[in-house]
Amino acid sequence: MPYPLIGITTARRPHTEVRSQIVVTEAYVQAIAVNGGCPVMIPLGLSSQLLDDLLERLDGILFTGGGDIDPAFYGAAPHPSVGDVDPDRDGVELHLLEKAVGRGVPFLGICRGLQLINVGLGGSLYTDIAAQHLKAMRHDYYPDFPRDYLAHPVYVHAGSRLAGILENSHVEVNSLHHQGIDQLATGLLSTASAPDGIVEAVELPGHPFGLAVQWHPEWLGAFAPMRALFLAFVNAAEGFSKQ
Repeated sequence: MPYPLIGITTARRPHTEVRSQIVVTEAYVQAIAVNGGCPVMIPLGLSSQLLDDLLERLDGILFTGGGDIDPAFYGAAPHPSVGDVDPDRDGVELHLLEKAVGRGVPFLGICRGLQLINVGLGGSLYTDIAAQHLKAMRHDYYPDFPRDYLAHPVYVHAGSRLAGILENSHVEVNSLHHQGIDQLATGLLSTASAPDGIVEAVELPGHPFGLAVQWHPEWLGAFAPMRALFLAFVNAAEGFSKQ
């Protein structure tokens, strides 16, 4: 039986003054592969037609973490902490999200991926949580912490798809972000939150599998609930491939 093809979004990294590299963190690749999916990197720099042709062959999309989304997409003013903005990546991922929502392609968002999904569906972000949410706890446990450092608990909403997958009402998570959801997009459901109220997970009701988390489960494979999240996503992609 063929493995479901899971597209993984990528980032652009400068290499020299005249060329750059398109990269993806290996932890995402392994998280998909060990749970029964076939990872396929989605390069940047493609036309909308090429992206659509690629999407026709994919059974799921993993929207990965990375640099910040251009605040112009959600009507916010620039902030000094905003960095690593790549207009091409923003455009590619927003296009893929629109098509995945419309076609019912399973998708999972991680960190930036959650923020991208919220912005793409009409929501907004704190451009910097520490500056704009005065009662917020610390969320930017990087770069001087291990990627699997458990920074704080997340409370999972009962009855949500995420609660059924994790089989827990709360989990300890890592936290590698300085931005977060401000206004939740209409149509999205918040399904988990940090102790300070920051949204930590969202779901798209009525979609075969439209889910995103603010933490980085790809670094937490030692914990069964995080493995279960990737397995549920790959299983949804396998179901889509059989339609």
